[in-house]
Amino acid sequence: MKKGQSAFRRKGDVMVQVWKDRRLVHMISTTHDATVVSTEGKDRKTNMEIKKPYAVVQYNKFMKGVDRADQYLSFYSVLRKTAKW
Repeated sequence: MKKGQSAFRRKGDVMVQVWKDRRLVHMISTTHDATVVSTEGKDRKTNMEIKKPYAVVQYNKFMKGVDRADQYLSFYSVLRKTAKW
């Protein structure tokens, strides 16, 4: 696949999609379809609009807080969080 290309397969409610960015991005979804949407950004080399699958856009929009919380939790071991009585 070339950069920006996408392929998908659907069986029943489950959709599996592969999208090539810098590397292959694999997605499994029961709520999204295989649409590709334009983002606000432009590619630096070609100056063309960047297009991403809608599932990736939604993931990036809503998972930032969860990823940040997991990142902060990784700095503290479980033993340091407990209070000594």
